[in-house]
Amino acid sequence: MSFGDPNNPYGPPQGQQQPYGYPQQPQQPQGYGYPQAPGVPPQQGYGYPQAPGGYPGYPQQPGYGVQPRYANWGQRVASKLIDSVVYLVAYLPLGLIGVKAGVPALGILGFLLLIGVLIWQVIQEGRTGQTIGKKVMGTRTLKEDTGQPLGAGMAFVRQLAHVLDGLPCYLGYLWPAWDAKRQTFADKVCGSIVIRDQ
Repeated sequence: MSFGDPNNPYGPPQGQQQPYGYPQQPQQPQGYGYPQAPGVPPQQGYGYPQAPGGYPGYPQQPGYGVQPRYANWGQRVASKLIDSVVYLVAYLPLGLIGVKAGVPALGILGFLLLIGVLIWQVIQEGRTGQTIGKKVMGTRTLKEDTGQPLGAGMAFVRQLAHVLDGLPCYLGYLWPAWDAKRQTFADKVCGSIVIRDQ
């Protein structure tokens, strides 16, 4: 701030000239901190650059950007039914043959196959956001705050959190029918959303 600056409370009153011996300083636009040197481009603002149409520092995801397109309740139910059929196909043939033939080892083998398919589905949902049912229905589970897949660990936690959806008369499973973000109680606890790819 120079002596002749009109905003200087210690300068001469408005309309008076500066005293002899104090030359007027040219006014320069102020940047952040120190004045800019001549010929140097203006200083940029603080922080990380904003990714166009998305979150800073995160790659753009399908369906993300302006507003995610949430999967509706029907799509979520259909994908869950398709996954249930996959589990039945994994277990029932060996389980039924084992019961009919009186060979418990086949039933145990069918159960192990079912567990393997369940684990594979959780890992796939964690990596890509899709189980077999979600892939068929064109939906995907993502983190609400980043738009990224959940990761295998959080996908497993989300499956455990579905217990909350069943506690109050299965109300949590119905919640996406009227919720603004189409989330179940488990989604709200885990910070996940289910979006439409198409």
